[in-house]
Amino acid sequence: MKLTFVRPATLLALALGLSACGGKAMFDVGGNIGGLVYSGLVLTNSGSDLAVAAGATSYKFPNQIAYGDSFNISVKTNPLHQSCAPLGADTTGHTIDTAGRMAVISVGVACSLDQHKIGGTIVGMSAAGLVLTNGTAGGIYTAVAPTGADIVYEFGSLVTYGVSYGVSVLTNPAGQKCTVANSTAVMGDTDVTNIIVTCVPEGLGG
Repeated sequence: MKLTFVRPATLLALALGLSACGGKAMFDVGGNIGGLVYSGLVLTNSGSDLAVAAGATSYKFPNQIAYGDSFNISVKTNPLHQSCAPLGADTTGHTIDTAGRMAVISVGVACSLDQHKIGGTIVGMSAAGLVLTNGTAGGIYTAVAPTGADIVYEFGSLVTYGVSYGVSVLTNPAGQKCTVANSTAVMGDTDVTNIIVTCVPEGLGG
């Protein structure tokens, strides 16, 4: 959370001066936004919602708050394909402070593209040594020792939304040849679990 400090004495003088005139200092609530690409972001401040346009680099709630009032900024709805959070947020995703403690209320919001797992099932592996690679987006998967049953697997590396992935066999098991189905695609909004690896004895796989 980016905030500008002023001396307490200055704030006190400002507050006392306004009180003498029968009013309180008023503060805008807003800040910068980094990384927002898609539409759908909705921020909330103590129950007051603000829809933010795709690609926006800043925001400001329409209503000011008075000196001494608290603000509580969080993400009510994430944008499509992204996750956002206010800077300085607590473990529940809220950035909370009091108007007047800083000269300006400026709470930054950071957004990033979502990432998901890729994987599937290995069928027919009867020997050790299978190694898969995601050559497009990066990552290696080394299969566990065969047990006679199908193996459900996933890569340890995540793939970012909109990025292509391409899974292929880097090393075959001893005495076998493996092929990959559903090996390439562009990452969407959910984990990929349908990349099927089928292993057969050498000479039977074509």
